[in-house]
Amino acid sequence: MESKPLDVRGAWLVLGSATVWSFGGAIARFLSVTDSWTTVFWRSVFASSFLLAFMLRQHGRLGTWRLFQAMGLAGVGVALCFATASTSFVVALAYTTVANVLLLQAGVPLMAALMGVVLFRERVPRATWIAIAAVISGVAVMVSESLGGNVSPVGDGLALLVALAFATATVITRRHAHVAMMPAVCLGTLIAACVSSTQVSQFAVGPMDAALLFAFGALNLGLGLALFVTGVRLLPSAIAALIGIAEPVLGPVWVWLIHREVPSPSTLLGGAIVFFALLAHIVWQLRQPAVEEPQA
Repeated sequence: MESKPLDVRGAWLVLGSATVWSFGGAIARFLSVTDSWTTVFWRSVFASSFLLAFMLRQHGRLGTWRLFQAMGLAGVGVALCFATASTSFVVALAYTTVANVLLLQAGVPLMAALMGVVLFRERVPRATWIAIAAVISGVAVMVSESLGGNVSPVGDGLALLVALAFATATVITRRHAHVAMMPAVCLGTLIAACVSSTQVSQFAVGPMDAALLFAFGALNLGLGLALFVTGVRLLPSAIAALIGIAEPVLGPVWVWLIHREVPSPSTLLGGAIVFFALLAHIVWQLRQPAVEEPQA
């Protein structure tokens, strides 16, 4: 049984979202805010403002309201997933190492593939399983030198929750490709802002931190979410999640270039494994001939 060719537009959109998200670590390094909940709050506020402004610009007030009404339970599910993922990601970094978060995030393609198979009988080609295994191995190599750091069950649990929520959102968005999920991710950022507002110790931030939080929220989170939910509708869940692993691979590169933090040999080796695994799989997908869907 042959696989369908890769949707190039969808692949570029998902890769674009991963690239945008990969700047998160570099931006966060500039922040002087010490309260994780303050970071979550302002990041979510700026992200929701960006997404809402984008929808109002594209569809007007009435069209935007109709999009929110039309997203249904699937949209609410995606909103809850992204609210959980974006909040847990920031808070997890206060408890565990970045290495552990990245390692668990590498499990997203496997989780998405298993969900698609178990829940929707989505076929995952053998080549995709091989690519998933290679990607997880590569990320494991990347973070292997840091796994001995001090971690906590709370931090690792939150990191696992990030991966699970992201995989769930990927599968839901793919299975409801006819539903516009832009309002769903906007709702997700609003939920994250409301939840974090109850935990914030201090809302005030300095001018420099405010500018950085705007970039962290509107561009890093908001734009990334917009690209992701647009592209993931066009791709199988496992492949979309697989391309998204470019985020933890590119993240150390930007920190290296911007903050002059030289990556370790393990980071370089693991990143190379992931990069070539993704590249090989995408090339393989592009070479697959199209097949007709069986008639019902």
